[in-house]
Amino acid sequence: MLTPVGSIDLPVHAAGGFDHGDVHRASGRVFVAHTANGTVEVIDGAAARHLATIPDCPEASGVLCAQEEGLVFAAARADGRVLVIEASSLAVREVLRAGSRPNGLAWDGRRRQLLVADVGDYRARLVVLATGRVTTVELPSRPRWCVHDPIGDAFFVNVRDPALVVMLDAETCEVTARYPVPSAGPHGLDLDVPGRRLFVACDGGRVVVLDAETGRERGSVPIPGVPDAIWFNPARERLYVAIGEPGVLTEIDTEALTVAEQIATEPGAQTTAFDPERQRLYVFLPRSCRAAVFQIQEDRG
Repeated sequence: MLTPVGSIDLPVHAAGGFDHGDVHRASGRVFVAHTANGTVEVIDGAAARHLATIPDCPEASGVLCAQEEGLVFAAARADGRVLVIEASSLAVREVLRAGSRPNGLAWDGRRRQLLVADVGDYRARLVVLATGRVTTVELPSRPRWCVHDPIGDAFFVNVRDPALVVMLDAETCEVTARYPVPSAGPHGLDLDVPGRRLFVACDGGRVVVLDAETGRERGSVPIPGVPDAIWFNPARERLYVAIGEPGVLTEIDTEALTVAEQIATEPGAQTTAFDPERQRLYVFLPRSCRAAVFQIQEDRG
């Protein structure tokens, strides 16, 4: 169950909002793209306070933590860059050139390479961090979010229209499979690695569950609007789906494939960050410029 435990004030903006967020698990620091301000905001999760602002990330969009490496990647969608940030010092260690409008991000820790899905030219670019070598593949249409699959040694990328999940080989970046999605506009994406399930949150108002090996549909759940970011919590068998309009957080029981709980948030609140170590969920509220914090308790029935 999701128990509200407070909120954290973030820097204000006149209009707009936030995009993707992620948590550096070792420190509990939360990093979120502040699209309206062109920055990355950092929250000290332990102290429940805003810690820092990292500037020069125009139209900040995708944010992803590489946990073992202690790095945070932040896409500056407006000018084709990805910032490489040290999670400990918050210093920008490097800036990657990654297409025209980088957005979705996924990290392959074994090869230390970053997949960048570009919403400007509809391509995916695989960037090797040590050498800067870039491999590019054309996608069927506009990509959304993407994830890395360490068991399948592949990346999965949501594609809006036609509604697909595209599989890319992690070594070559070649398209190896296309999984049709039976709902319009695949958007949010997460992977149950051991269970071999892909969770695909769609603009058509459904979360579709696909078999990661075959693409076969394993079920679906209706949701009350257009989603964005989603997170799978394997410890609780729950999926958290942020929906900006009307402003709700939908919690899905991924075993029963039913809605377990629905919580009002705030209009426009379409993104979250999940801390699996501390079982904490952050929901970013654009109108009040805050992060709502929920502690995740075990539901004992």
